[in-house]
Amino acid sequence: MEMARGAQATQRRHAMVLVGFLVLIWGCNWPVNKIILIYISPLWFACLRLALGAVSLFLVQAFRADGIKLPARADLPIVFSIGLVQMAAMLALINLGLANVPAGRSAILCYTTPLWVVPGAILILGERLRLGKAIALLLGLAGVAFMFNPLGFDWSDRKAIIGNGFLLAAAAVWAATIIHVRTHRWLGSPLALAPWQMLIGTIPLFALAWSVEGPPPHLSFSLGAVILALYSGPWITAFPFWAAVTVTRILPAVTTSLTLLLVPVIGLLSSALLLSEPMNATSVIGLLLIVGGVAAVSL
Repeated sequence: MEMARGAQATQRRHAMVLVGFLVLIWGCNWPVNKIILIYISPLWFACLRLALGAVSLFLVQAFRADGIKLPARADLPIVFSIGLVQMAAMLALINLGLANVPAGRSAILCYTTPLWVVPGAILILGERLRLGKAIALLLGLAGVAFMFNPLGFDWSDRKAIIGNGFLLAAAAVWAATIIHVRTHRWLGSPLALAPWQMLIGTIPLFALAWSVEGPPPHLSFSLGAVILALYSGPWITAFPFWAAVTVTRILPAVTTSLTLLLVPVIGLLSSALLLSEPMNATSVIGLLLIVGGVAAVSL
C-alpha cells in the first residue's frame, strides 16, 4: 500500500513538471510562431506542422508494444472530427490570425475556448446553466468585449478585424470538438488515434495551401530548415499532444484546466519580451477578465 502511494506521488510530481513544460512551450510558442510566419506562409506552416507531427507520432507508435493500428470503425467520427476541425481548421485559422494580430493578443483570444464550450454544452449535452457558471461566462465575455473597445482597438484596420475574427473562430471550432470528444465513446486511446487525425488533417490542408498560397515553398537543406522541422513536428505538435494526454490522465481535471490558464499569460509576457509588443491596458484587463471567467467556469 505504501509503495503504491509512493509511486502515485512520484507520478503526480512528474506530471506537474510535465504540465509546467507544456505551459511554457504553448505560451512561448506564440511569439516564436509569429517570427516563423515572416519566412513561411500561414497555411503552409500549418500543413508542415501537421505533416511532421503525424510522422513523429507514427514513429512513437511504431516503437510501442501495440504498434501502429488502423482506427476502429467506431472511432472514425472522432478521427475525422479532430483531424479536420481541431487540427486542420484550427491551425489554419490560428496562423491566418497570428499573421495580422500581435502574438500576445492572439494567445488571449485563442484561449477563450472554454467560454464557447459552455453554450455548446447547454444546447448539445443538456447541461444546466447555474448561476455561478452564468456569472463566470458573463465575466469572460466581458473580457472579450473589452479587448475590442474603441480606445484599445483600431476598428478601421480591416486586416486586424479579419485576423481577430480568425482567432475567435479558431477558439469556437476547438470548443466544438471538445463537445464531440465528451460525447464520443472511445475505443482506441487518444495517443494511438493522434497520428491518424494529423494525417487526415494534413490532406485537405495541403490542397487548401496549394490553391490559396501556391506551390509549397522551397526549403533548402540548411541548419535553419532542420531546426524548423524539429520545432514544427516533434517539439510543438507531437510532444505537447502526448504531454497533454499524459497530464490529463494523471492530474485532476480542475488542476490541469487552471494550470493551462497560464498559457495566455506567458504568451503575453513572452511576446512583450521577444517581440517588444506593448502590454497595454486593453490586453492586460481583457486577459484578467477572460482568465477569471475561464477559471470560474473550470471551478
